[in-house]
Amino acid sequence: MNISEHKAKSISLKGYGIMHDNIHYQLTPAQLHALTLEKGMGKETATGALAINTGKFTGRSPQDRFIVKDAITSDKVWWGPINIPFEPENFDALYRKVMAYMNNIELYVRDCYACADANYRMNIRVITEYPWSNLFAYNMFIRPTAEDLRNFDPEWTVINAPGFLAQPETDGTRQENFAILNFTRKIALIGGSGYTGEIKKGIFSALNFILPVTKNTLPMHCSANVGKEGDTAIFFGLSGTGKTTLSADPNRRLIGDDEHGWNNENAIFNFEGGCYAKVIDLSPEHEPEIFAAIKKGALLENVIIDENGEVDFRDTSITQNTRVSYPLYHIENIQQPSIGKNPKNIFFLTADAFGVLPPISKLTPSQAAYHFISGYTAKVAGTEAGVVEPVPSFSACFGAPFMPLHPAKYAEMLSRKMKEAGVNVWLVNTGWTGGPYGVGTRMKLKYTRAMIQAALNGDLGLYSYDMYHIHSVFGVAQPRECPGVPTSVLSPRTTWNNDEAYYKTAFKLTNAFRENFKKFEAYASEEIRRGGPQRYAF
Repeated sequence: MNISEHKAKSISLKGYGIMHDNIHYQLTPAQLHALTLEKGMGKETATGALAINTGKFTGRSPQDRFIVKDAITSDKVWWGPINIPFEPENFDALYRKVMAYMNNIELYVRDCYACADANYRMNIRVITEYPWSNLFAYNMFIRPTAEDLRNFDPEWTVINAPGFLAQPETDGTRQENFAILNFTRKIALIGGSGYTGEIKKGIFSALNFILPVTKNTLPMHCSANVGKEGDTAIFFGLSGTGKTTLSADPNRRLIGDDEHGWNNENAIFNFEGGCYAKVIDLSPEHEPEIFAAIKKGALLENVIIDENGEVDFRDTSITQNTRVSYPLYHIENIQQPSIGKNPKNIFFLTADAFGVLPPISKLTPSQAAYHFISGYTAKVAGTEAGVVEPVPSFSACFGAPFMPLHPAKYAEMLSRKMKEAGVNVWLVNTGWTGGPYGVGTRMKLKYTRAMIQAALNGDLGLYSYDMYHIHSVFGVAQPRECPGVPTSVLSPRTTWNNDEAYYKTAFKLTNAFRENFKKFEAYASEEIRRGGPQRYAF
């Protein structure tokens, strides 16, 4: 197929400084798929999905994420190692260099938008160097109708140039790759990295600043679904904790798997139009909805496929962060539009590799705020160079790399909305039981699903001494019984069969919590501080 056959409606990018017309506008997924294959940039799998390799970067590069420090951001952003300032003049100079680069290459442009709630909608234009990056944008952002496109006026622009390499000594970057947000010019400028996640996380980070500051709306790094009775459940969790898996429930309609807002009308709305799921060890038995979504139109990243197009989801030779993006309509059981009302339950998911947190526990409002600010999970041996035993990992608000404001700001908003909505908040350990990583075993998915289902159904009952046990170290309320789960599993201490070793490890983790929280103490109320573990290890 000749590339010229892929030409669609023309569009001018002269306003950005791009003077040529070698531009493909609003191509269909099938056209982008075909172009990627023609250019030798990808392969088709046995299910019809497109598989590509993102190159040197198979994940985000947090140390190379910057925010332009200007009149809008100067006194509002929580500056530091997460939100690194970038000078406006450096941005302008780098932008001109990127435009000079893009003036000599074929480009792909997509107009789309974020936020399913029309009152919060953000029009976005995505300009990419590669056709498969544009397919990612099609999958992940909300797709406008033909009528929407008639007078489409982009508010934000994402410029994605993986082939452009910065010169740190003159451009002000740390190394050759960069992802920079400019709130004055409303541009997310990405270069030197083909990892597609930078595209969506750039807009997510922008919304995490804009919505609280201008709309009094809480942005959340979470998944969400809605039950048959209209009750919404929210799942917070870092990568590898089961956020996408557990929200894809055949008995509940999926709102979205990663990024949402909680508005002033007590509704939850999806920022996105697709899902970006990890596929390490993916199987049709454990994650049937995600597995079935990997078909024509889906984009697989950094997986290994054989000569017959079969994907080996266990192979992590390229990266453990193997991914797939697909539009929401690849999932049969979805909420349309992607808005849920009446939030009733919030789940904080953590993969505790120390094996000491209860598999499910109910949190008080102060504990919920404390654990939200903490954002705990754990790294296990082998996931990073030098990690030989479980290491506590904390990411404020379960999404620190994308939060431009101080975490206390988001925690205060969440706490207020939780109280107003009267939601139940649960801490769910999807990690280890019977001992730490290397000794114990990973919590069975069927048990986690049963516990979440029991919480959603109200089967865990009201808090009482007969129904709950207060954990002697963490102070959280763990249920004594749960339908579908052996009673012994509900008590992490019991699963160890070694009280001394259990408490020694539990206190080790509580000390890590307390040490991490020191940087937030000056901003947190006494009520929130009391939501953490109150006992010390001696």
